Amino acid sequence: MSPQKTISPHAWLEIAILSLIWGASFLAFSIALRELGVFTTVAFRTGGGAIILWIYIIARRMPLPRDPKIWGAFLVMGILNNAIPFSLIAWGQLHIPSGLASILNGSTAIIGAIVAAIAFADERLTLRKTIGVLFGFFGVATAIGLSALTQFDITSLAQLAIVGSSTAYALSGVWAKLTMKSVAPQMAAAGMMTAAALIMVPLGIYVDGVPSFDYRTETWVALLQLVALSTAVAYLLYYRLLGMVGSGNLMLVTLTVAPVAIILGALVLGEDLSANAYVGFAFLALGLLIIDGRIFKRKTIPA
Repeated sequence: MSPQKTISPHAWLEIAILSLIWGASFLAFSIALRELGVFTTVAFRTGGGAIILWIYIIARRMPLPRDPKIWGAFLVMGILNNAIPFSLIAWGQLHIPSGLASILNGSTAIIGAIVAAIAFADERLTLRKTIGVLFGFFGVATAIGLSALTQFDITSLAQLAIVGSSTAYALSGVWAKLTMKSVAPQMAAAGMMTAAALIMVPLGIYVDGVPSFDYRTETWVALLQLVALSTAVAYLLYYRLLGMVGSGNLMLVTLTVAPVAIILGALVLGEDLSANAYVGFAFLALGLLIIDGRIFKRKTIPA
């Protein structure tokens, strides 16, 4: 096993910034959805994010891919990594607190480990990873609660929608590994966001109607956070950190996004999560740490 990259103090700062940005996106969704429909909100996020990313691409004079297959791959990536998960998260937050949505969204790395093991021979589920996955799923089940299975209602469906978004993210990770090796990460981000926008903007107009743009100030602030920070800046920062610290270390963001979202939801929206949500997050976090492997100072479980 190759040694894991270390994290410099500067990288820790950028990880903290990324956690704040993505943690705040759950609050921004909740605020924007007070005035906008689900698909319109996602259309703003993908369309605005694509514009900012293309400004970055043009400013850097990055060459455009010439292979039509790459543009087809962008379309699939945009559906899996943006259109579907953004829509599921937004719809889910109509019915559950933003803090709980962020906890359930943390299952992305757990589901990702399973999907990667199925798709790639070099990412098989070892004993350690299997234990981590089991802890993670137990955490998700605890956060959702047994009542969601015995008394299935719109809240239960909303929670499953967030888990569904995590599944879409996991599938997009496999697709990216298969098709995006030759594409610069910044170009991949712009391409997939554009593809998602080409789907979501017409869908938003068809379902929700033409946007009025006559929104309250807090709605515009929420949209600005989603478009500029949680989408454009976050993706550029994510790929920068990926090169600096590696994918294993960057998994730490999954652990730090939820606490940010929980705190913001409590302070701004007055959300009060149940005890099982916090217990579930604790098990989910433990599962992620076990998969990551850094908590084992001595290699007692096969990595």
